[in-house]
Amino acid sequence: MSSDPTRPPETNSASDSEERIKRFLATASHDLQSPLRHIAMYAELLLDDLEETLDGEQLQSLRMIMEKAQTAQRLTKALMSLAGGTPQVTPEEVDLQALAENVWGELTDETAVGEAALESDGLPSIRTDPALFGLALRHLLTNALMYRGEAAPHVAIAAEREGTDWFIRISDNGMGIDPAYRERIFEPFWKLPKPGTVQGAGLGLTTAREFLAALGGDISLEHSDESGSRFIIRLPIT
Repeated sequence: MSSDPTRPPETNSASDSEERIKRFLATASHDLQSPLRHIAMYAELLLDDLEETLDGEQLQSLRMIMEKAQTAQRLTKALMSLAGGTPQVTPEEVDLQALAENVWGELTDETAVGEAALESDGLPSIRTDPALFGLALRHLLTNALMYRGEAAPHVAIAAEREGTDWFIRISDNGMGIDPAYRERIFEPFWKLPKPGTVQGAGLGLTTAREFLAALGGDISLEHSDESGSRFIIRLPIT
């Protein structure tokens, strides 16, 4: 039987991949809800019982466990709603400078990339969902750290308001992206065909685009060459 001429094979493949991602997001997010709820609950109980007996560093660590578990709970709920086609977005005022520094600090600790530098002074506050936007930002900064060139990673984040939108530009000094792959980098499970690149699922930019779409925004590759890449995020001003 011949295939539908109005639907090329690559469209079917892309659609199948999107459905696989949605099923995975829904299942994983659902299964994570219970353990995350218990982590947050027990951390809160320990804080109530032991707050007067712990030193400052111990209290800070316990509060961090509770806050991270609560953040993960909100994120998994957002992922389930996103997978179901009705994303639940909870906008609030977000200090973009503090968010960028926090995500960067976590990533540099996790990846142990030496001498990595972030240039992001003076970023504004924006109104958005901190969990969804934070995860989109995390994916972009992860790519900048992992797909680096020979020099120590350097990432610059700048934001400006144009009309009814925020435009947030994220530049790196990595290995660059061939113009032929400008759109393919956002396809699910697709990875740059370069020798020596890191292993991964190939979902970082795909999920970043999905999260930003849920926020009413989008992302594109604005520029890339051998000196690095620059992505641009558009978010509506709400």
